[in-house]
Amino acid sequence: MSVHPTAIIHPTARIDSDVQIGPYSIVGEGSEIGKGSFIDSHVVIGRDTFIGTDVRIYPWASVGSDSQDKKFKGEKVYARIGARTVIREFVTINRGTGEDTATLVGEDCWIMAYAHVAHNCRVGSRVIIANVGTLAGHVDIEDGAVIGGLSAVHQFCKIGTLAIVGGCSKVVQDVPPYAMVDGHPAVVRTINGVGLTRSGMNQELQKNIKKAFKILFRSKLTVAHAVSKVEAEIPTSPEMEHLLEFVRASERGIGR
Repeated sequence: MSVHPTAIIHPTARIDSDVQIGPYSIVGEGSEIGKGSFIDSHVVIGRDTFIGTDVRIYPWASVGSDSQDKKFKGEKVYARIGARTVIREFVTINRGTGEDTATLVGEDCWIMAYAHVAHNCRVGSRVIIANVGTLAGHVDIEDGAVIGGLSAVHQFCKIGTLAIVGGCSKVVQDVPPYAMVDGHPAVVRTINGVGLTRSGMNQELQKNIKKAFKILFRSKLTVAHAVSKVEAEIPTSPEMEHLLEFVRASERGIGR
C-alpha cells in the first residue's frame, strides 16, 4: 500500500493491499478500497463508499458524496463501485437517498470526464458514459449500454442491454435493449448493429431483432399488439424474450 503523506484517510476507512493513493486525496468515514486500486491526486471519496479491486480514479473526481436531492436528510446511504471500473477527471457519483439505499456502478465500466451518476442509480457492468453524460436519480442502465457525450437521462428512466444513446440526446423515456436512440427527445432510430456485432451476437439473431424493431417501433400498432405480432412471427431466443419483457414492463414508455 502506498499512501501519499498529504492524503487524508479517515481512521475507520479500510484500505486493502497494493492500493495507491495520490497527493491531497481524501477517503471518508467507513469507506473501503479494494486491492490493486489506484486513486490519483485530489480525489474525494465520501463516507460509506465501497471501491472494488483494480479500480482507477483520476484527479478531481468525487465519488460517494451526498446526493443532490432535497429529500436527503443525512440518513445512512452508500455508493458501490465494481472492479476494474475507470472513473475519469471531474466525475461525480452520489450516494443514495433513503435509509440504507445505494448508488451502484458495476464492473468494467468506463466513466469519462465530467459525467454525473446521481443518487440511487444502478449502472450495470461494461457500461460506457462519455464526457458530460448525466444520469438523474434512480436511472437503471443494463449491461453493455453506451451513453453518448453531453446526453442527459431523466430520472427513473431505464436503458436496456447493449443500447446506445447518441451524443447530445435528451432521454425522457426508456431505451429498449439493443437500440440506437437519438434526438430531443431521443427516439429509436435502429438497432445498435456495431455494438451487437462487437458483443459477439450472430447476424441471424441481429436480423431477427431488426425485424422485431420494425414491428415494435414502426408499425404503429399498440404495444400489446406489436408484442403479440413479434411473438407470432419471429423465432424466440433469450435476447428476444428480454427485449419483449423490457417493452412490456416499461413504465415511462419508449420513444417510438
